[in-house]
Amino acid sequence: MKIGELARATDTKVETIRYYELAGLLAPPARTAGNYRSYGSDELERLSFIRRARDLGFALEEVRELLALADDRDQPCGAVDAVASSHLATIECKIADLSQMRDELARIIGGCRLGKVGDCKIIQTLGPMRGSAQG
Repeated sequence: MKIGELARATDTKVETIRYYELAGLLAPPARTAGNYRSYGSDELERLSFIRRARDLGFALEEVRELLALADDRDQPCGAVDAVASSHLATIECKIADLSQMRDELARIIGGCRLGKVGDCKIIQTLGPMRGSAQG
């Protein structure tokens, strides 16, 4: 299949497929006599793996590591678990940070009295702290 067909089959932009090739996540494909990229089921499966990992928020280096592990099917899967567990811990930290941001923003909005912007508690809260150095 050509790159456009692979793109449609995996819901991936053509530019992204080329980027993954340049990044070494996908091997350079075979070329047709007309010099078109030619992809088969192996590339489709690998790109689907990459897409799913990226959808789950894995960074490119984590995807690269997971692909290397997936390519050696006889090894224990503890290393795969370690990569996934580390990523989960990162997600949990982000969730905690977002929860704190949500709570702070809700507190700020709760202080809003819907008056004039000059008296707006949201604008005042987002502005420079009184007595702090500006720079």
